[in-house]
Amino acid sequence: MKFTEKYSRLFQLLLPSPLSIALLLSLIAIVVAYIFTAKPVSLEQNYLITLLEYWERGLWNESLMVFALQMMLMLVLGHILAMSPFVDKFIDKISVFATSNAKAAALVCFSTMSIAFFNWGLGLIFGAIIARKIGEKAQREGFELNYPLIGAAGYSCLMVWHGGISGSSTTKVAEQGHLASLMDGILPKEQLMSLPATIPFSETVFSPMNLFASAAVLIVIPLLMYLIGKRSSGTNLDRLDTSQVEVNQEKTTIGAEKIDYSTFTTKIVGSIILIYLGFRIAQSTEMLSFTFITPNFINLSLLGLGFFFHKNIVGFLKATDHAIGGASGILIQFPLYFGIMGIMKESGLIHLVSDFFVSNSTATSFPIFTLFSAGLVNVFVPSGGGQWAIQGPIIIQATESLQTSLPKSIMALAYGDQLTNMLQPFWALPLLGITKLSAKEILPYTLLMMVVAGTIYVGVLLLF
Repeated sequence: MKFTEKYSRLFQLLLPSPLSIALLLSLIAIVVAYIFTAKPVSLEQNYLITLLEYWERGLWNESLMVFALQMMLMLVLGHILAMSPFVDKFIDKISVFATSNAKAAALVCFSTMSIAFFNWGLGLIFGAIIARKIGEKAQREGFELNYPLIGAAGYSCLMVWHGGISGSSTTKVAEQGHLASLMDGILPKEQLMSLPATIPFSETVFSPMNLFASAAVLIVIPLLMYLIGKRSSGTNLDRLDTSQVEVNQEKTTIGAEKIDYSTFTTKIVGSIILIYLGFRIAQSTEMLSFTFITPNFINLSLLGLGFFFHKNIVGFLKATDHAIGGASGILIQFPLYFGIMGIMKESGLIHLVSDFFVSNSTATSFPIFTLFSAGLVNVFVPSGGGQWAIQGPIIIQATESLQTSLPKSIMALAYGDQLTNMLQPFWALPLLGITKLSAKEILPYTLLMMVVAGTIYVGVLLLF
C-alpha cells in the first residue's frame, strides 16, 4: 500500500466527521475547564452547570452569530458567482491554453489561487470546475493528463485564501470595534481601550509581508505543478461524463413570470449594487488603507456580481439551491466553536493558554509558533472563522503581553490555517464531488504543495 493510501486510511481511522470533532472539542473544553480553572468563590450551584451556562452563552453570542452568517454568505455567494455563465465562458476561454499535462497543471493552479485571493468560495468552485473541464477536454482531444494532479491544482486555492481579501480573521479585525468586542470580559477595561479600533487591510492582506508571501506562493507553486506535470504520466479519464448542472434555463413566460426570466432584471439590480459600491469606495476617507473592505462590503460585492453575471433571477436561484448545501458545515459547527470560546473566556481557561504561549515564546518566535499551532488547530477545526473565534483571543492577549505585532501574528494564524487545508481534505469535498476524484488521489500533490508553501511562509515571517 502506498504512503498516501496509508495516510488517507489513517485520517479515516483517527478523525471522525468535522461535526463530531466539534462536539468532542466542546466536551474536552468543559472537562479541561472543570479541572484546571478555579470555581468562583460566590458560586452556589454546581460548577459543571455553570460551565454549561458559559457554553450556552457562547453558543448564541449575537455578534459571533453575525460573523457565522457573514462567512456562510461568502461561501454561498462566491459559489453562485462561480456558476454564472460569465465565469463558465471565462473558464472555457482560458482552458484552450491547457494543451499538455504540465501546462494544464500550472494553468489550473495559477488561475485558481488568483481567484481565491479575491474570494475563497469562488476560488474553490472555480478550481473544481476548471479541473473538470480540462479533464473533459483531454478526454475529447486525446492528450495525456494526470487528472489527480489537475484536481490537486484546483484545490490549491485553499492554501492562499486566508491571506486574501475574504480571509476570516483579516476581514473581522478590519471591522470597527471587533477587537474590543471579542476581548470584552477577557482583558481589563484599560487594556480594551488600548486595542486598535480596527486593523485595516493595509496592515494585513495588503501589507508588504503578505503581498511578498502571496506573490512567492503564486509563482513557486504553479511552477512546482508544471515540473511535476512534466514528469508524470496520464491517468484514466473514463470516470468523466459530459453532464453539467444547468442553472440558466429559458421558457415561454406570461405575466409577472417575465420578471424572473428577464435578463434586464438581474443586470439592473447588479448594476445598481456595483455602482453604489463604487460610490462607497470613492467616498472613503482612507481609500489607500482599504478600510472600506469588511465582510459586509465583500458580500455585497459578490451579491452585485452574482446578479449581474447571471442571465436571470431563475438562474440565480438555481445556483443558490446548488450552493447552499456547502454552507451547512458553517451553520451547524460555528455555534459549537462559539460555545467553546464562551467556556474558555468566562472560565479563565483562555488566560492559562495565553500564559503558556507567552512563557514559551519571544517576540521573534511567537509568529512562527502561531503558524504551527494554527496549522495543528486547523486539522481539528477546519474553518478559518471557527479557528479565529477560538484562537484569536489567545493571540491578541499574547501579543499584548509580548509587545509584538498583532497584524503579523494574525497573518501567521492565517498562514497556518490555510496550509493544513492541504493535509485535511474537509474543504475538498465539493471539488471531489465535481471532479469525481478521491482524497487519496490528490493527497500526494497537496502534501508536497503544503511543504513548499510552508517553507515560504516561515521564511517570510522570519524575514519581515
